[in-house]
Amino acid sequence: MKSLLVISMMLVSALAMGGCASTRELEKVQSQQMMTDAKADQAAKDAQAAKAASDAAALKANEAAARAENAVKMAEERAKIADEKALVADEKAKKADDMFRKSMKK
Repeated sequence: MKSLLVISMMLVSALAMGGCASTRELEKVQSQQMMTDAKADQAAKDAQAAKAASDAAALKANEAAARAENAVKMAEERAKIADEKALVADEKAKKADDMFRKSMKK
């Protein structure tokens, strides 16, 4: 009976010792965790940098769109002024032609 108890105790001790992680294994797990944390931190920094670049590009695009819109408005205004000048020139030409015709009739 004593030998059965001793054998049982030895078996339980062996199982308990085998089930525990060694210091080397714990260090390995901690090292892997630190590597994972470092990679996650770097990924977060990269994401922040990408967002900042995206925001800057969006701002530049908005500024370019505003400049283009302003250029279109200016071109439309110039075209309107040119049309008005052409109309005035046509009126002046018509008056000059009428005056010429009147002078030729006399």
